[in-house]
Amino acid sequence: MIKTTRYFMSRCSRAGLISLVLTLLLSTAAHAERQMLDRVIAIVDDGVILQSEFDERMAEIRQRAADTGMPLPPEADLRNQLMESLIVESLQLQMAERVGIRFDDDTLNRVIADLAQSNNMSFDQYVSALESQGVYLSTRERIRKELAINEVQRGIVNRRINITDQEIENYLNSEAGRAAMSPDYLVDQILVPIPASDPPGLAAAKQDFAQQIYERAAAGDDFAQLRMIAQQSAQQQGFAVSGGELGWRKAEQLPSLFAEFVPDMRAGEVTEPVRSSNGLHIVKLSDVRGDSNRLVSQTQARHILVAPNEIRTEEQARRLINEIHQRIRDGEEFNILARQYSDDTMSVVAGGDLGWVSDGGMPPEFAAQVQHLEVGELSEPFQTSFGWHVAEVTGRREQDLSRDFQRQQAQNALRARKFDLELENWLLEIRDEAYVKFIN
Repeated sequence: MIKTTRYFMSRCSRAGLISLVLTLLLSTAAHAERQMLDRVIAIVDDGVILQSEFDERMAEIRQRAADTGMPLPPEADLRNQLMESLIVESLQLQMAERVGIRFDDDTLNRVIADLAQSNNMSFDQYVSALESQGVYLSTRERIRKELAINEVQRGIVNRRINITDQEIENYLNSEAGRAAMSPDYLVDQILVPIPASDPPGLAAAKQDFAQQIYERAAAGDDFAQLRMIAQQSAQQQGFAVSGGELGWRKAEQLPSLFAEFVPDMRAGEVTEPVRSSNGLHIVKLSDVRGDSNRLVSQTQARHILVAPNEIRTEEQARRLINEIHQRIRDGEEFNILARQYSDDTMSVVAGGDLGWVSDGGMPPEFAAQVQHLEVGELSEPFQTSFGWHVAEVTGRREQDLSRDFQRQQAQNALRARKFDLELENWLLEIRDEAYVKFIN
């Protein structure tokens, strides 16, 4: 069932809210003949909880329990738990509103597209299904709220978590840390069986058959398609070919034969036929994740930016960058001219030096201009969305960031461990500090 919520946010003062609620209650009593469609059941700081919201959520809980066979607590406990959940949710949504956390329609559509895919439906089919149930708009609103709450939690709770260098080192040196940091391998294989009972001629024919499969796989043929072709061909010759993906596994979870060579393979690589007691294996390493080997290409460059502004037109900026370019070519110091003219406040003090930047770390339009420059080569003036530039590459290198990557992974793992406990503590704090008034 898709969860839905109707929610009302008020920017009134607390006193104004109470006055408004009392007015609404008196008005309802004075007009008892009118059917009451909704009412406020709690004031939470600057927001309210509606009866309809409570009833909707309660219906969802009961339906989910019925669908899964999950037992529910006693009625009074269930109602208290639900009210507390709605209070804490309201507090987080109000925080998101105050700090300006909002998600546009494109973001919501991407989430809905993911939901559609998980239900094996197209985007339009999924939307139509929601509309037929009358929950499309409420579903979008629920997604918007959940995204906002997640963003608030991520931003606030992560700031409360402190991870020391010693904790990172201890984790990396622990058995659990070493296991978590080790890569996962996605291995596929084709097995050509050669039992000991095969006569020499048949065994030789199977070896040739396995070699042909390897050569086609190494040439780039689709491995799964190649396995199916091999199975059909082998069946016509009177024997069976097997194999398939082993799924994501750590090195120690691989068959002992594979564990000897798979960690040394590159993603996409195919082995020549490997002999075992079962026959010949053609093994492909389809993918690797969590690999700590991080040899990264880096570029060191410096630049001068001249941007159009309120007192400098586009044409004036172009003329100035051409003048600066010529002065550099005539022998003036790049860094001195950068400090004098560059509009890039982040690099101007360093004489335009951008430091060492890994591939992909520069804006694409800037990177496209400097990627082909030789070390020491000055670019021609060029324009990006930031303005006009001249740039010079001062160095290139291959940097091993494996240790940095491992430390970042360890920090992420430790943060994930601490997040739930810190989230619980934070939610208790904001609940204790909140103003809550229940309306009977």
